[in-house]
Amino acid sequence: MQKYYLSTMYSFEFIFGIIGNSLVVFGYIACLKNWKSGNIYLFNLTLSDFAFLCTLPSLVSSYSQGAESHEIVWCQVNRFLLHANLYTSILFLTFISVDRYVLMKYPFRNHFLLKKKMAIFFSIGIWIVVILELSPMFLFIRTKAGKCTDYGSSGNAVHSLIYSMSLTLVGFLIPLCVMCFFYMKTLAFLKSRSEQLTSAVTLEKPLTLVVMAMCIFSVLFTPYHIMRNVRIASRLQTWKLSPCARDRIQVAYIVTRPLAFLNSVIDPIFYFLMGDHFREMLLSKLLHIFKRLTPCHR
Repeated sequence: MQKYYLSTMYSFEFIFGIIGNSLVVFGYIACLKNWKSGNIYLFNLTLSDFAFLCTLPSLVSSYSQGAESHEIVWCQVNRFLLHANLYTSILFLTFISVDRYVLMKYPFRNHFLLKKKMAIFFSIGIWIVVILELSPMFLFIRTKAGKCTDYGSSGNAVHSLIYSMSLTLVGFLIPLCVMCFFYMKTLAFLKSRSEQLTSAVTLEKPLTLVVMAMCIFSVLFTPYHIMRNVRIASRLQTWKLSPCARDRIQVAYIVTRPLAFLNSVIDPIFYFLMGDHFREMLLSKLLHIFKRLTPCHR
């Protein structure tokens, strides 16, 4: 599973994640002149994705070669960046759903949550919160027999389970509830405006954005958090399991890990749903560069 499944999945995520996020960064720098609150959250989201993608080549190399050893510092930093991407992505997606709802309520951007300064303030706050909530992970990540083990398979099982459950609640379940709340608010707002055809058409993109974020939460993040806690619990001495049952739990946990980090490949899709004619500007800029680089033949 580690040699073939993880190395293949992480290779796929690295290739397509780098391409997608590079296009987004290029589009923001080259095309977008007037940054808004949603753009700031999305740009921070792609910075988080890049930090995660930079860890993948070494991960692929270690998993494909099987027995490669790593120093404890590299192992801790690598696992920290993996989870930092996971939880910053969750929070930025949550703030994006809030931003889209507030924008519908205040289309002239006269609400304080839609100000660029507030978006910068919240973005910095997200990074600080995630760093603080993940700092205890350095106590649990250890190398075993010269190999860099994942978080769910290292450290004291009792203490690690308490921390993992707390991280699941604070870093995943609470943001999920916030997103569900604003999804319902968005749906109610759209229904109240359904009699106005032009308004309903205008509000399709914000609704699509929130629905996609909900799908990412449900399909990608939930199985990982469930299996991570189950995997840690299976290491408890009080839970008597057969070796076969432990192996099945380990395999299920391995399957969910790259699925959770698949968000780094999917996140660039959000940039084409944010409005501001981002897709048209990006394609126009790329076409202009292509024409300049391509010699004209008569």
